[in-house]
Amino acid sequence: MAQACGRLRFRHLQFLDILGQTRNLRLTAEQMHITQPAATKILMDIEQILEARLFDRLSRGMRPNELGLFTLRYAGVALAGHRKFVDEFNALRHGGHGHLTIGAITGSAAHLLMASVAEIQRLRPLLVLKILEQSSDQLVVWLAERKIDLMIGRFTDEAQKAQFQYERLASEQLQVVAGVDHPLRGALDLELTQLAHWPWILYPTSTAVRRVCDDIFGRNGLALACGVVETPSFLFALELMQRTDMLSLQPAALVDKYVKKGLLARIPVELPDRLPDYGLITRLDEPPTPAAQAFTDVLRTLAGTAAETG
Repeated sequence: MAQACGRLRFRHLQFLDILGQTRNLRLTAEQMHITQPAATKILMDIEQILEARLFDRLSRGMRPNELGLFTLRYAGVALAGHRKFVDEFNALRHGGHGHLTIGAITGSAAHLLMASVAEIQRLRPLLVLKILEQSSDQLVVWLAERKIDLMIGRFTDEAQKAQFQYERLASEQLQVVAGVDHPLRGALDLELTQLAHWPWILYPTSTAVRRVCDDIFGRNGLALACGVVETPSFLFALELMQRTDMLSLQPAALVDKYVKKGLLARIPVELPDRLPDYGLITRLDEPPTPAAQAFTDVLRTLAGTAAETG
């Protein structure tokens, strides 16, 4: 099999990647600027090299079987690595500092990320940065697919510890917030039982914030009795809180500036839990690029400074 994979050419990988997207030989041939018979021959060559059938031929298109899906994932990862190499090589050749794609969760991590980006831009002004903001469960997938170089977030599954390296950066507090005209603003001696009767804006069930929220109410035998809106978007939640009497559990660092500007109000209730620590997550046993190493050095320094200042 190792020898067989060595016979796979770059064009074979391109063909597989396009066919995996189109599931159609005619469309694949058009995108590769070849004839359909030539496309058929390329697929036959690939299956002959691997000594396995990868696609089921249907009356309308192609359907990858289990081996086909596995091979398509390999082709996608290999092409992504090639594109990254080309981009970074060209940037370095023309005097730049390369490319770096970073994924990050919102909240305190976003604040640390912004400070780190400002500092790395000062140190490496020619570095091209791409920032993607998402929940940890999606970021981990992108990290595995090499769509990002590193992420600032959390593990969402114990099995991920065997695939990625984690380095703690900081902890994060939670806060219940609402619109500035909410009836509970400024209330005294609030208890969680009183909050269960209000409508809530919640993060999706796959996120760390949602799990903490469910744990808080579940341990106290409470269930949210009114309407619930699920969204991963803080900006959507912000607009909704300003228009309604809905409550939301949010990272304290994320909502702090909105509270100070009078756009949101903190609801004074004591929470028994906080979010799990977040950290730097990278692919295991893979040396960082010079750009990634420089950025992580800045990230560690600023995280340590923030921890010292409390």
